[in-house]
Amino acid sequence: MSSWLARTWLARTALTCIMAGMATVTSAVASFGQSVDSGGGAPVVLNGPPPPVPPAVVNRDDRGRVTIRAVALTESLSVDGRLDESLYASVPAISDFIQQEPVENAPATERTEVWIFFDENNVYVAARLWESEPDRVIANEMRRDNTTIFNGNDNFAFAFDTFYDRRNLVSFETNPIGGRLDMQVTNESQINTDWNPVWQVEVGQFEAGWTLEASVPFKSLRYRPGREQVWGVNLRRFNLWKNEWSFVTPIPNSFGPRGMLQASLAATLVGIEAPGGSGNLEIKPYAVSDLSSDTTVTPHVSNDVGGDVGIDVKWSPTENLIADFTVNTDFAQVEADERQVNLTRFSLFFPEKREFFLENQGTFAFGGVGTRAGGNAPVLFYSRRIGLDQRAVVPIQGGGRLTGRVGRSTLGVVSIRTDDEPVSGAPPTTFSVIRFKRDVLRRSSIGLMVTDRSIGQGGTGRNTAYGVDGTFAFFDNVAINTYWARTRTAGAPTEDDTSYRLQFQYAGDRYGLQIERLLIGKQFAPEIGFVRRDDMRRSFGEVRFSPRPADSGLVRRYSWTGSVDYVEDEAGHRLETRDVEGEFAIEFENTDRFAVTYTDSYELLPRPFRIGPGVTLPVGEYDWATVRIGHTFGPQRTVPATVSVERGTFYNGRKTSLSVSQIRVNPSSQLSIEPRYSANWVDLEEGSFTTHLVGSRVTFTATPLMFISALVQYSSAADAVSTNVRWRWEYQPGSELFVVFNEERDTGMHGFPQLLNRALIVKLNRLWRP
Repeated sequence: MSSWLARTWLARTALTCIMAGMATVTSAVASFGQSVDSGGGAPVVLNGPPPPVPPAVVNRDDRGRVTIRAVALTESLSVDGRLDESLYASVPAISDFIQQEPVENAPATERTEVWIFFDENNVYVAARLWESEPDRVIANEMRRDNTTIFNGNDNFAFAFDTFYDRRNLVSFETNPIGGRLDMQVTNESQINTDWNPVWQVEVGQFEAGWTLEASVPFKSLRYRPGREQVWGVNLRRFNLWKNEWSFVTPIPNSFGPRGMLQASLAATLVGIEAPGGSGNLEIKPYAVSDLSSDTTVTPHVSNDVGGDVGIDVKWSPTENLIADFTVNTDFAQVEADERQVNLTRFSLFFPEKREFFLENQGTFAFGGVGTRAGGNAPVLFYSRRIGLDQRAVVPIQGGGRLTGRVGRSTLGVVSIRTDDEPVSGAPPTTFSVIRFKRDVLRRSSIGLMVTDRSIGQGGTGRNTAYGVDGTFAFFDNVAINTYWARTRTAGAPTEDDTSYRLQFQYAGDRYGLQIERLLIGKQFAPEIGFVRRDDMRRSFGEVRFSPRPADSGLVRRYSWTGSVDYVEDEAGHRLETRDVEGEFAIEFENTDRFAVTYTDSYELLPRPFRIGPGVTLPVGEYDWATVRIGHTFGPQRTVPATVSVERGTFYNGRKTSLSVSQIRVNPSSQLSIEPRYSANWVDLEEGSFTTHLVGSRVTFTATPLMFISALVQYSSAADAVSTNVRWRWEYQPGSELFVVFNEERDTGMHGFPQLLNRALIVKLNRLWRP
């Protein structure tokens, strides 16, 4: 432990030096407009027209830019969703929303009125959303952070760019029955929907629509120093029954649903007077008790009673930095992963769901890849490597994180210590990460990242990874992502241990183009990262043509897409994978989508590959081709779903696949049933097999702050059926009670499925904000 303390002290000393050096950096916004005093000494240049003169709250210019004035409250505001206070009559509303879809830049067809207020503790957003046909409003999801709130319900969203850097946002959404969704957006691209700040929203109805009132505490936000603030703000409304998206500022329809992420196109918000955020403290202790059984270990565990306590602490050394500390960390309340059937020879990627790692998660995105991606490009920091080893939970003794911004720089530092774990054989290990990014130009950044693992996987020597990256955005739709990285493992060869990527992307509405060159060395092994495939040199190209038919009441857009994926070994001596794909798709006005895809594939197996139960493919070269037909029935339907069928050759035989997913049945606004099913019928020269994956999530939401959800899954490939039942009650803001039941059974045995493991867990935490 003494060596860990020494390393922690060295990291803290280095961090202090970094912060002292960066504190001299002067923040500036490279844009054109009127300069205003931010209250922190440095003027802020507005990207928009001058502030509106009271009593006006909106000012627009001929370029479509908008400046909005927040109004200080002179009377108390009860957040009840009714909009019955006198200030709604005396303060003008923000209105005149503009369509993104279906008719770009046309006035919204439904009236929307918004107000933004503040007092010493909170920022308030209220809205009155008029409906010409109120009976057609769709709202059937109350569970927090369910994406149905965004893409399957009528909803309203507001987002704040609290650093006014025109790159990053925090977004808040709600629907007509009070479901809420919150997220962090980094670099207009990386989305973290697992971020869960403390905020409140209440909704109401009136004869011609619905209303809402929301309050966001300043303590839940990070912002620049100074009392007088200038923020970016975006306001968006989605009418599902019309499939109409509208914003307070013009957003090109080429961005599609990503329009809300575009901080560079958001309005400017002036007038906010914020309290000093330095010294804010959040203390969140927990207690947990469990009853568990496990037949997979020796000796077997039967109805073993356990319990533990721990604590998480958040502290803001400044308004724009947040430090997280954890002792004896526990993640018993985290929802189980959804099972997947893998018919490739490469690893699957599962997203991070543990709260400690989620705030400012986008800070650690590297090279434009992100922290949730599962493609060919490696993820340099994959936090699921910490506390998990070969599916075994490894105890986390403690650690800390520091994330945030200093001027035009973004900083992230992580240090975590895990204990030993006898089942997987994981030894005590220290994980460390340093991330630094600097904003350049208008919407671009350059950065570096270093990760360190004191003991490598499998007990090997220390593993270190380091790299530099750049993400560059030009105009509205041009992006370039690039990086160079290298790894070092004590005692391992030092050649072929680098990786680089250069990607160009143009994502227009009518045309699209993507070109990528990616190399991953044979010895490139970031052991706090995720590498799906090493020893490769990939060339990829994709073109798209997506015209919108004129005067069509049925079709919104057609799309033709063609791509070539060409993968050689690192040295370029042999072709290993080639995929040539063409797709034709139709996007309908009612949110349905139909697609036909043809894929011609080549795969070289350098070693025998066990593809299914009792079936192993020998070394060799394989060519095959498939056709996939799929249709998505949009969320406005009584039973939305995505159905796809695939048929064709497969390696040296044939394969037929069927998938039914994204089904949602709502017997009521509080109860949802989401079944899914996929099957593969594979017939090869070496043998035949069939896989079935059946699952369903059933959720009952008593209130937006209390739900019970059951996820039941069966996989024939794993010969297992698993159950995860979670009851969550947020009994006061930020404080929760969880009751969790987990069970896994082996279905490969004769008779009733044999128990593998079972656990009943009760966890209580409490948030204090002194």
